[in-house]
Amino acid sequence: MTNKKLFDALNTNHDTPEVELTSNGRRLITVEDMKRDPEVVAMLQAANAIMKALGYTEHGQRHAGLVGNIAQNVLEHLGYDERTYQLSNVAGYLHDIGNVIHRQNHALSGSLLAWGIMKRMNMSPQECATVMNAIGNHEEERGTATSAISAAVIIGDKADVHRSRVQNPRMEDFDIHDRVNYAAKRSFVRVRPEEKIIALELEIDTYYAAVIEYFEIFLSRMTMMRQACEFLGCKYQLVVNDTQFA
Repeated sequence: MTNKKLFDALNTNHDTPEVELTSNGRRLITVEDMKRDPEVVAMLQAANAIMKALGYTEHGQRHAGLVGNIAQNVLEHLGYDERTYQLSNVAGYLHDIGNVIHRQNHALSGSLLAWGIMKRMNMSPQECATVMNAIGNHEEERGTATSAISAAVIIGDKADVHRSRVQNPRMEDFDIHDRVNYAAKRSFVRVRPEEKIIALELEIDTYYAAVIEYFEIFLSRMTMMRQACEFLGCKYQLVVNDTQFA
């Protein structure tokens, strides 16, 4: 081995994943970078602990990962370019970190927290702005889809209804949100690009909650999800227990 090769081998960090750079030296951050980042992990874990103390369903790393994966899957199936659906996964993973500050306005505070994280990682300002917009627009109270990435994050977030999200250990203390989530045995977002349809398929155990209760508490979510699907040029469908409702 030559001296140069020996020097290069000794000075290579084999534990650090290779980082892709843009032409101007900016890093192409992916969701895997976020999952490895101690600050992101700490914020998501603390945010979920706060939500659990307040009696809310799970809003931690599981929810974050699922929302990001759904967002990426939607855009990938619709034919968007790789970097766009990668950024939707990043935005989905970070969308709820604002809960570490307060539940109210957590979309807005979360977008500002994400800015600091992404800037530290040397992400391009343009990509930071895109992700911040998606995070800031994911809540029903004041959000709306304004880009493909924000639409995909909305779809991923509103689709996560499942019994694994229930954090209340006492079934006798379940409120309607606990019961509806616990009743949801399966939820799946199916993209049918050839038909321009994005469908949310749910399997609900009516022993724990009636189907009408899902509509009662999630009507605003369904409305927002429909708007997001329409932004992507698709029709929204809701299928519950093999029956199409929308």
